[in-house]
Amino acid sequence: QVQLVESGGGLVQAGGSLRLSCAASGSSFSLKTMAWYRQAPGKQREMVATITMAGITMYADSVKGRFTISRANAKNTVYLQMNNLKPEDTAVYYCNVQNIVLQNYWGQGTQVTVSS
Repeated sequence: QVQLVESGGGLVQAGGSLRLSCAASGSSFSLKTMAWYRQAPGKQREMVATITMAGITMYADSVKGRFTISRANAKNTVYLQMNNLKPEDTAVYYCNVQNIVLQNYWGQGTQVTVSS
């Protein structure tokens, strides 16, 4: 049983920055992959960024160069630093983690709103 607690969302003007955090607790197994997804109203949920246990990262093309995903393994926490935010980044952002026995868990989501 893993619980994910997300924080850091909010309202920011275009060009601003936010940092999202997601802390996982209750995991009996190491967390293999940690990721951030987002979903805007009327849109499909999309992958934003992922990071493996070894620190290998992948990003959606739309956020490359602006967002950075990182993790603190000892604390089972994943971060998403979002810089130069754009209105099209507005969405609910969800934390997702997968452990080494391939179980995956979702956070409840945190709203990010970017105004023009």
